[in-house]
Amino acid sequence: MKKVITYGTYDLFHYGHQRLLERAKELGDYLIVGVTADDFDKTRGKINVHQPLIERIESVRSTGLADEIIVEEYEGQKIDDIKRKEVDIFTVGSDWIGEFDYLNEFCDVVYLDRTEGISSSDIRSEHRSIKLGLIGKSRILTKFYNESKHVNGITVDYVCTEDPKEINKLKDEDVVITEDYDVLLEHCDAVYIVSPPIRHYEQIKKALNLGKHVLCEAPIALREDEFDELIELAEKNGLMLFESIKTAYSTAFHRLVLLAKSGRIGDIISIDATCTSLRDINTEALEKEWSSIEKWGPTALLPIFEIFGTEYKNKHASSLILKDNFDIFTKIDFEYESSVASIKVGNSVKSEGELIISGRNGYIYVPAPWWKTDYFELRYENQEENKKYFYQLEGEGIRYELVAFIRSIQMNKNNSYIKTKVSKAIAKTVGDCIYGDVNKLS
Repeated sequence: MKKVITYGTYDLFHYGHQRLLERAKELGDYLIVGVTADDFDKTRGKINVHQPLIERIESVRSTGLADEIIVEEYEGQKIDDIKRKEVDIFTVGSDWIGEFDYLNEFCDVVYLDRTEGISSSDIRSEHRSIKLGLIGKSRILTKFYNESKHVNGITVDYVCTEDPKEINKLKDEDVVITEDYDVLLEHCDAVYIVSPPIRHYEQIKKALNLGKHVLCEAPIALREDEFDELIELAEKNGLMLFESIKTAYSTAFHRLVLLAKSGRIGDIISIDATCTSLRDINTEALEKEWSSIEKWGPTALLPIFEIFGTEYKNKHASSLILKDNFDIFTKIDFEYESSVASIKVGNSVKSEGELIISGRNGYIYVPAPWWKTDYFELRYENQEENKKYFYQLEGEGIRYELVAFIRSIQMNKNNSYIKTKVSKAIAKTVGDCIYGDVNKLS
């Protein structure tokens, strides 16, 4: 029996896909079709998969052409699949000529002519591109602009910033730079906000009142009542309000949360998250800076609230204050019914930025910098049982976050990876550290 294997995204399944599978089937007796996972299809240029994996698999299955369907999830899987399944022929569209010649070592490689005039990219491009404006003062601003180029369905034509460093980085780009937020809002459908958190409430509210969708770096607000007001305003106006924490969109982070909740390390007793960075804080311009709890608090809090939930019994926070409630280091301890958690965050101090999730049977270890999660380990008393997990991470999660945001706008359905109750708990915790009763050391 001659086995044939092919791979594809199969997004917005069309006649061209059907014809390619038919011709692949004709090459042998048994056809294996690999469908790329939502977050794996990096090498095909821009990311804009409209349909979730399960829908794309069903589209392939419904053709009746595939004898077997597998999911492509990691780099190098093609070689593993070919060897493990004893494949005779690897085939793919002719637009990939030469790209997979290295597989000739393991099987025959056949490039098939594609059906002219039909492609998922063309179908996707029929949707009007969403104009996204960027506002803020942060190194993330330029990084976000660069990552937006990898996502179909959006264009960034306007950037609002006062930061001379960011202006210098963007001066040669095809983008209008302005210091007037109103000008930016006039020319965009949605806005990404990476301003100091003290400005988030007013900037988000203005955008929502003008009918603009919002993606904002966490925290969305610094007071609970302001958070609730913004969420209600977005729902009332039929708009998307997303909190931006890039780690939430990392495949590795998503998988480690699922593994933790599955009981693989037993009942979870403790979570410890550390996020720090060295930075020279300008005490004369603190209003333009991010304090430690503002910069790192949302990221460090994410695994705790995702795994343990937001209903903790007690919370104790201590901060080292530089000036005017501006912390350069904060430690928060949480007590739950039968577990504990802690975060350490610093914006002018350095520590090992690791994440440790401790269970009664073992623990999950994520090395520094854990917030750029692409690798973690399950560790046990018997080291022979340890297991390592690797997942490719492109653009620190920004492009996946953008895909979810744009898809939500297009489908009018919120696909955020961060639950509203988690965002609210983050806003409350960060706000309490700034305005609440916290042990503050100067």
